[in-house]
Amino acid sequence: MAVLLLAALSVVAMSSPARAAATPQEVTGFGSNPGNLRMFRYVPPGLAGGRPVVVAMHGCTQNAAAYAANTGWMRLADTYKFSVVFPQQQTANNMNACFNWFEAGDTRRGSGEALSVKQMVDRTKRDNGSTSAYVSGLSAGGGMTSAMLAAYPDVFSGGGIIAGLPYGCANSVASAFTCMSPGVNKSPKEWGDKVRAAFPSYSGPRPKVSIWQGTADSTVKPVNATELMEQFTNANGTDQAPDITDTVGGYPHRVYGGTVETYQITGMGHGQPVDPGTGPAQCGTPAPYILDMNICSAYHLVRFWGIDDSASPTPTGTSTPTPSSTPPPYSDTAIGTVTEYTKLGAAHGYSTSVPLYQCTAGWTDKADCSPL
Repeated sequence: MAVLLLAALSVVAMSSPARAAATPQEVTGFGSNPGNLRMFRYVPPGLAGGRPVVVAMHGCTQNAAAYAANTGWMRLADTYKFSVVFPQQQTANNMNACFNWFEAGDTRRGSGEALSVKQMVDRTKRDNGSTSAYVSGLSAGGGMTSAMLAAYPDVFSGGGIIAGLPYGCANSVASAFTCMSPGVNKSPKEWGDKVRAAFPSYSGPRPKVSIWQGTADSTVKPVNATELMEQFTNANGTDQAPDITDTVGGYPHRVYGGTVETYQITGMGHGQPVDPGTGPAQCGTPAPYILDMNICSAYHLVRFWGIDDSASPTPTGTSTPTPSSTPPPYSDTAIGTVTEYTKLGAAHGYSTSVPLYQCTAGWTDKADCSPL
């Protein structure tokens, strides 16, 4: 049974060689490492202090180097100036090198693999002066991303779950099969309660969560994206009615309360979408389960999290200033050209024409200058 589970979530990493000259470097001695993981890290040359750290977790049978090379994270790190930690599972823990997203001892706060990943972030913060952290992962790495967001909302400001599973969906090999296919249906509150139970005393802000799913995925059924949306909208205190429904790169995209978003990648099977090329919104190299779908998920994660420094300050205070002007509506075709309002719109998920207003404290989509 365990072998079948590992095969079902397997993401084969026998892919093409890395096209970038740089490779992640192994870091040892990063903590007690109760999950017995290896830590690899990429730090762009000359990285200034205070820049974010992104954790990117591979799928089954992958390793840190291949995942780093094929997903485009290192190129984005060079462009937007952040460091990337690539945790690596060991076959001693899991025969197919899957992160143990379904094991309670590896997903609880303060124990197992989850604590090992948190220690990697702590080490990078000490080394590079990082003040914020984000986490993403594919498949089993996506399941572990859910766990990190639930167990450590005080550590991570945002997450990206790609072909992943809800937190608390499984606690054994058998239940993991059911979670993956056909999926487990719970109410938003039931799912949200599992997140809140992971750190019961926590009352601070919750991470922003981006959820990516292929509609033709037969390994992790698409219903899991719906359950994830319900889990994290409830945990983040918003409802399940989208505030924005549009398309990005031709794919259905929804935003909930500005804190959770979903992408349905039409026709994509089990994998992470990339868009090879040198354009500003492109990244990645096709490989097994790293799929050329003409959209780079890592790039859009960076934009949604706001770590590309594109967003203007949010208006503050109780006064209601008058807009000074109404600029042309935002268009997703202008992302690469760069006026302040186009970058703000992109950072908040707009890809259709939306009027934005220039107010005293910055740009907003509200005519009365209330916060975006």
